[in-house]
Amino acid sequence: MSGVAGAFLCASSEPSSRVVDQLNKMIPTLALRGQAGVVVSAFMQERGLRHGRAFQSHDNPVRIDCIERDPCFRPHVAIAQIHSASCGPADGRDVQSIPSHHFAISLDGALVNAHELRSELLARGRLIDTNTDAELLLRWIEQTCERDYWRHGRTVDYEAIFRELDDRIDGALSALLLDTDGDLVAYRSRSGLRPLETMRASNGLLLFASENCAFAGLQGETRQLLPGSIQRVDAKTGASVDYPLNCRGQKAKLCAYEAIYLGSPSTSVEGHSHRQTRYNIGRSLGRIVAERLQAESLLMPPIVSSMPNTGGPYADGLFDSLAEQGMLATRTDVIATQFLERTLLGRTSARQSRIARKYRVLERAAAERTVIVVDEALIRGDTSQAVTTMLHAAGAKAVHWAIGSPPIVAPNYYGMGIDTLDELAFWQALKRLPPELRAQCLRFHRMEPPALRIIESNIATAIQAASITYLPFSALVSVLANRVEGIDLSPFTFEMPTPAGRQRARGHLEALLNALPVNTRLRSRS
Repeated sequence: MSGVAGAFLCASSEPSSRVVDQLNKMIPTLALRGQAGVVVSAFMQERGLRHGRAFQSHDNPVRIDCIERDPCFRPHVAIAQIHSASCGPADGRDVQSIPSHHFAISLDGALVNAHELRSELLARGRLIDTNTDAELLLRWIEQTCERDYWRHGRTVDYEAIFRELDDRIDGALSALLLDTDGDLVAYRSRSGLRPLETMRASNGLLLFASENCAFAGLQGETRQLLPGSIQRVDAKTGASVDYPLNCRGQKAKLCAYEAIYLGSPSTSVEGHSHRQTRYNIGRSLGRIVAERLQAESLLMPPIVSSMPNTGGPYADGLFDSLAEQGMLATRTDVIATQFLERTLLGRTSARQSRIARKYRVLERAAAERTVIVVDEALIRGDTSQAVTTMLHAAGAKAVHWAIGSPPIVAPNYYGMGIDTLDELAFWQALKRLPPELRAQCLRFHRMEPPALRIIESNIATAIQAASITYLPFSALVSVLANRVEGIDLSPFTFEMPTPAGRQRARGHLEALLNALPVNTRLRSRS
């Protein structure tokens, strides 16, 4: 879970502070993509590449050390990486901005076949100092440059380099590469799971970002970089050229997490805003919640509360849906946060520590009330369990969770920090079921409503909630309507979008099922 941003001054041959100023404005808009720091690389003719980190306090604008401290360093191009906390077992793969003597690279996403690529580089004598996907990609590019261009005194052909790379990697990548001549290459891998937006702004800047919310307030032409392509920007002229890398007819699909969880509500994709999508999901979810709560005798209207920072549109839609069905409720957020950093990524102990420090409950608002907490997803269940405990401690009579997505049944190897089945709440619940019920639930997005109710009840018991209501898969498809073919729904279907992902997921699934007391065969999914 990361983000990239870049700015290139095309309209003037003179260096300018406008590049860094624009980057400083873009970085906060992408803050939801990662909260573990921002690394920046910038280039100025005759001064070369410089690297620094961006910092922002609650009251002050972004500042970039080692770059803004020198008033004479006014780069014409700069790239930034908004990265997340460590999401793997002590491997640091998510710290995705790596400088070298020849390049700086910023990366959003992840490689699924990183192990194979690393083995190939080691076999060629190219040593890898760390295990980050960014360094792996950078070393691969360096090795290719040395083999085919530098030693022969030839000009580097980035189209050829990235065509070979796009053939070799498996995963989800969007990247910005900056070389020591000041040339910039933007790359989006063929899977298309990670977006990369560009804008040629009227102020003379060519901009790149993981989301188009970063271009707010600017005038210009905005478009997405196509999957399986690069855009190269020449340092001397500012001219940019797009190169398609492979024509294989593979339809790109944007990861579902972009719309339901990862992206800013202010971002839109092909005219569909994330905020509106999430609001519509909340409305669909509200119809189910209303039916269930009407069976309970509530002395006071329940409180509809969102999880902070991302759950607001979902809660708004659910609240409006309850009102349309004649159910009285109060829309009040009773959960607040101490800091922005997300709790999805990182090792278990680090995540639990952040959860305990991040959330607080407004006790007076929750006391003696039934609270419906609306969240976009329930992944592991550790955050929802902690918040449920806090609400009970504040005097809430009952805590119901309304989840704006279907059960997450699959790991996500593409930069989301979900690498195993066993960590998912769905699989923890399934393990506690008898074999005949497991078989029903292993149909995943095709499971019948009674099987879904069993999973919901089991997870609700585990987190000490009164109930959990997931959005049925059919309702999600209905909300997405004609866009569903362009969205990867593998978190809910287990149908992985890349070959390496499918192979890895099948192995994990077989291992987990074989470890159950009574094996449940994969034919139960059909």
